[in-house]
This record gives sequence, C-alpha cells and structure tokens, in this order.
Amino acid sequence: MPTFLMVMSFLMLMGAPHGIASMPNVAAIAPTPAQPFATQPPAAMFPGDSADSLYRVARKALNDGDYRRAATLFGRIADDYPSSRYAGDALYWQAFALYRRGGSGDLHSALDALDAQRSKYPSAATHGDAAALTTRINGELARRGDPRAGMHVAAGADSATRGCPSDDDDMRVAALNALMQMDAQEALPVLRKVLARRDACSEALRKKAVFIVAQKEDTESADILLSVARSDPSTDVRESAVFWLGQVSGERSVALLDSILMSSKDENLQDKAIFALSQHGGDRAGRILRDLITAPNTSDDIKSRAIFALGHYRGEPSDFTYLRDVFPKLDKAELQEQVIQSMAQSDDPGNRRWLLGVAEDAHQDVEVRKKALFWAGQGGVPIADLASMYDRMTDGALKEQVIFALSQRDEREATDKLIDIARHDRNIELRKKAIFWLGQRDDPRVRKLLEELINNDSI
Repeated sequence: MPTFLMVMSFLMLMGAPHGIASMPNVAAIAPTPAQPFATQPPAAMFPGDSADSLYRVARKALNDGDYRRAATLFGRIADDYPSSRYAGDALYWQAFALYRRGGSGDLHSALDALDAQRSKYPSAATHGDAAALTTRINGELARRGDPRAGMHVAAGADSATRGCPSDDDDMRVAALNALMQMDAQEALPVLRKVLARRDACSEALRKKAVFIVAQKEDTESADILLSVARSDPSTDVRESAVFWLGQVSGERSVALLDSILMSSKDENLQDKAIFALSQHGGDRAGRILRDLITAPNTSDDIKSRAIFALGHYRGEPSDFTYLRDVFPKLDKAELQEQVIQSMAQSDDPGNRRWLLGVAEDAHQDVEVRKKALFWAGQGGVPIADLASMYDRMTDGALKEQVIFALSQRDEREATDKLIDIARHDRNIELRKKAIFWLGQRDDPRVRKLLEELINNDSI
C-alpha cells in the first residue's frame, strides 16, 4: 500500500502549546485548515523607536523557545514604553509566549494581556490574530474545567450557526474545534446547525465543519457526513464530506459510502466515494469496488477509477488476484491497460510474470501488449527476462517497446543488451533505436561503441 500524506490534527496545525491534547491524526490527501493566528513576530521595523532594542531581544527569546523570558520582555515593552510603535503588538506576543508555556496560570495571564491590547490598542496589527488566540486559550482552559472559559467557547461556536462569516471566520472555526475538544456530544448539535445552513456565504465554514465532525470517527459523525454528502447545495462541501467519510473507521462508514455510489449520478462524487472506500481495509470495501468494475450500468470512467483504487490505494493480495481474473473479461482496451498499470504497483514476482505473459500473448491487442511491456519494465522485472523476450519476439513494434523498457533501467545488464542490439540486430531501424537510447547514457562502453560505429562501416 502506498504511504499517504498525514493530515495533522487541527490543533497541531495551529501550533498547540506543549502538553495540550490534540485531535487524532488523519491519513489522507486533503487541504488542511489555515493557521488562525500569527506565531512568529516580524523583524524589528522602527530603529529609532525607544523600545526597538528591547523588541529585538524579546523577539529572539521567542524564536529561541525561551517563552518565559520572551513573555517578560514583551510585557516590559507595553509597561515601560506604552507610546512605542511596538507596544500594541507586544501585548499579543506576550500572550502568545504565555500560551506556548501552557500552564493554567500562564493561560489566564495571556488572556489578561489580550484584554489589555483590545482596550488600549484596538488598531494593533495583530488585533485579528488576538481574537483567534483568545478563542484557542479559552478552549484549552475549558477543557481543563474552567466554566467561564467554557461559556466563551460555547458562545463563539454558536455564532457560527447564524450570520455570514467574515474576517472572524477562523475564530468561529477555532471555537467549533475547541467546543469539540471540550465535549464532543455538546459540539455535534452545534455542528449540525452549521451544516444545516444553505446560504452561499457559509460554504467555507461548512466545509471546515465537515473536517471537525470527521475527527470524532463514530457512527453519529458518519451519519452527519452522509447527510451533508447527499444534501448540501455546494458540490465542494459534498465532495469534502465524502472524502472525510473515508477516514471514519468501521463498517458503518463503508455501508454509507456504498449507498452514495449506488444512489448518486454525480461521477465526481462517485470518484470521491471510490477513493474513500479505498482507504478502508477489509473484504467489504474491496468487494464494493470489485462489483463496480463488472456492474453493467457503471461508466467506463468509474470502472477505470475503481481498478486504479484497487491497485494503487488498497493493493491487497486479494485485489491483485481479482484484477488478474477480471482482465480477460474486460471488453475495452482502456480498462485492460488500467489493470496492467495497477498490477505494476505490486512487488509480487508472480504479478510481474503475469505482465510478461500479457506482453507475449499474441491474442491480445498490440497496444495492450506494449503497455504490459512498459509497466513490466517499470515494475522491475529481471533484465534477463526482457532480453529473452526481445530475442523471441518477431513483431517490430513490440521489440521497439522492449528497447524502450531497457532504456529506462539503470542496470549494467540493460546497457549490455542495448549494445548487443545495436551491434547485431538485423533490423536497421531497431539498431538505430538502441543507439539513440544508448546515447543518453554516460558509460565508457557506449562511447567505445559509438566510436566504432562512426569509424567502421561494416558494423
């Protein structure tokens, strides 16, 4: 099975402090939520400012991870130089340093610094970052049992169920996520309300809510995702719901993905469901994908994607056995070629021999045989097998394909066979092909051959 990019949990992506719990990791290929607040102070910009030197030292302490010292120094800027151009943002960076320390007392002190910024410096450049950081800190305090912080989180999450998101969209998402961390059962009804919205301006918020719901990974979250996949007015949100449904473990999510495949006529949505199913191990998910390939009403494009998913994403032995068996039953060369490409993803020597068998099968279409040769070469079949096949073949187009397959391999034996073809093949065109590909290699034996060819007309 290929290794997929790990989509890190929402909190980790947003820079959670040491010791703060994060949501489960999710294996997938998907866009991740944006970072909601600044995490690195900009370089000093006001050399004539009275607090410039202090800001530089404080910034270095923060970048070095010395959060205690950084919080103290940034706090001094606001206390000792309240008129400094650095003062307003210094309160934010003081709060951020305290947040990174992560103690309960530090978090309360961070909220005090953010309150001071809000009242004294409402036009600070980090004003928007401060709102998101406030939500994050309240969420962590609520998770530790602080009821007042919990009220702030609940109010922020509830705001996502009404009105059009604007610049505070990230803050709403952070509030929803924090509520989920506090109490998943309390969060799901709020998330349902967000996902029930149908106004165009909430599309981005609904898509992020889908991500948060998927992290619960249980039957209820799977049912919510199915509802979104079937009813949300946005194609993008529906496809996102199907994608994340693939990350919810269990047979329930497999059954729901099957229902999407059977009920939807949207091939883009079906494609997402195929990928989602390919993320599930086990017989049932594999059987659903296999049935798609032979279903009479399935389009060739969907069949091709199901074949791809079996070989490239699942890659279980039973999947490759099925692909070998279904290959002669497929009536389209394009589908057979997709099987060949998928079979090449296997490291099983038996599957590589199967590819060579297709290449040598005179009953197959020549283009299909050429594809089998190419993917056999890419899959690492022994050079000796390719060389032996070249000697047995009579079809010029297939022999040329073997030459190309040899040219893509770095082994010394591949160069040896190409040199042999260039020297001895009776077909002048095939000799020219071998010489062309040899010319791409930095090998003293090749230079010697080329010199001989230039100087000896009898070769």
